[in-house]
Amino acid sequence: MAYDEALAQLLRADLCHFDGVREKKMFGGLCFLRHGHMICGVHAGGAMFRVGKAREAAARAISGAGPMQFTGRPMGGLIEVTDDAMADDVRRGRWLAMAIENAASLPPK
Repeated sequence: MAYDEALAQLLRADLCHFDGVREKKMFGGLCFLRHGHMICGVHAGGAMFRVGKAREAAARAISGAGPMQFTGRPMGGLIEVTDDAMADDVRRGRWLAMAIENAASLPPK
């Protein structure tokens, strides 16, 4: 599984204060889940956040984000984020907050 370990470490640091977070190898990369719901991940070529369809437009409006096209087609509720954007603490924090809010809105697993 190819992904940028430095990006994974950024997310680990961001998520270390939240309970119920675990890592799981998925989608050819590494995903972070909270209480069983995917919130974000890293893969070869960047990172992604599961912000939910209700927050997708707002998340994509932040510079450095675009549609997640893992299968060649846009995947609703997920955004793709560039490496440069991931290095920006403020932008990464905004996407992460949306992803955590989305995960909290889902039924328990």
